[in-house]
Amino acid sequence: MSEVKLTAENRTEFGKGAARRLRRAHKVPAVLYGHGADPVHLTLPGHDTMLALKRSNTLLTLDLGGGRSELALPKDVQRHAVKGLIEHVDLLLVRRGERVTVDVPLHVVGEAAAGTMVASELTSLSIEAEATSIPSAIEVSVEGLEAGARIAAGEVALPEGSALITDAEALVVNIIVPTSSAEDEAAEDEGPAVGAGEADAGDAAE
Repeated sequence: MSEVKLTAENRTEFGKGAARRLRRAHKVPAVLYGHGADPVHLTLPGHDTMLALKRSNTLLTLDLGGGRSELALPKDVQRHAVKGLIEHVDLLLVRRGERVTVDVPLHVVGEAAAGTMVASELTSLSIEAEATSIPSAIEVSVEGLEAGARIAAGEVALPEGSALITDAEALVVNIIVPTSSAEDEAAEDEGPAVGAGEADAGDAAE
């Protein structure tokens, strides 16, 4: 997994007005919590934070000044609905060697058998892993799978040291046969069936 160092500053002003001033200064308000400690309100550099959070589950080393640093994982990232800019970040305090539960994106790799289509049912898996060894993604291979093949969460190979939290029977991918376009066209050419009443009306008109 990636680990990024960010310089954090203590935040003493609160409320919407203070948050707007921070964002105009290209900074992001954040709160650090966990391990039973009181929440710590922080300010993070906007551009560096945006780059760091492009990947999910990025481990952050927060430089708090005075030679003090903490490890944290982003738990909730609030973004502007239109601009997509980061407006606030909730950070979870973690320790090296500590195990945490996170959602990791799934990447489907390989090519299924010719004439089939891969239907993805899940986009991520919930796993337990060491805070410093969280995978950036989990690969699911569909290489050569025939129509009707199914892969459940429990069949996905996890990185060493990780444990599955998602229901092992949850469907991840399903290999299906797409509806033939030729069959669709034939069905359209046949058109709707003529009802008996319509046929009688036509006979009467003749």
